[in-house]
Amino acid sequence: MVALHLGTALALLLYFYRDWTALCLGFLRWMTTSKAQLLKSDVDHARILLLVMGASIPGGLLGFLLEKKIRVLFQSPKTAAIFLVANGLVLFGGEILKSRKKGIPLQDLPMGRAVLVGLFQAVALIPGFSRSGITMVGGIVNGLGHEEAARFSFLLATPIILGAGVLEIPKMLRDHSPQILHLSLVGAIVSFFTAWLTTFILMKYFRSFETSKALVPFGVYCLLVGSAAYWYMS
Repeated sequence: MVALHLGTALALLLYFYRDWTALCLGFLRWMTTSKAQLLKSDVDHARILLLVMGASIPGGLLGFLLEKKIRVLFQSPKTAAIFLVANGLVLFGGEILKSRKKGIPLQDLPMGRAVLVGLFQAVALIPGFSRSGITMVGGIVNGLGHEEAARFSFLLATPIILGAGVLEIPKMLRDHSPQILHLSLVGAIVSFFTAWLTTFILMKYFRSFETSKALVPFGVYCLLVGSAAYWYMS
């Protein structure tokens, strides 16, 4: 699991490396340059990085405190299938509650709403809920369009997934044999390429279907798979 997390996080870093570079440079200029000399793009990038920081707090804090307890509490496969169905219903609900107006730019999202998006992300600690899907719903119901909500979702996921993976590396190296470590490396490589390709496809998809009910197909998938899994295990 640690290796898969690291592979996913590195893929997200690679895909959004231009974003992360611009955000960090903009934040540094915002911190060190006088307001009269600041470019609007630097202010926007600095604000987005602050939004990512603020929205990361709920998921990071709750994940650190509660993840193991939640995993144990909801570790039943049947329970995960039920929550997968619930995830599908949440995706439908997000499209219903979405504003009919054009979504606001990410840099214009109020910090309070960004923290609410972070709370949505924390729901993904429950098995069966998609981290990216539930976070996108949080972004959409708080005023973002599909593409910006997806972008914010992936930016938010990167530090949390990377941090969780890095913290577990010493334990993985200490507790596993060389054979297991080799398999973990293969898993990390597969996870890297799969995550990069999936992110590439999803970002193009949400960019192309910005004004449509873009989350509906994913909601249908969750309902069908979750219901079939629950029926199979019953």
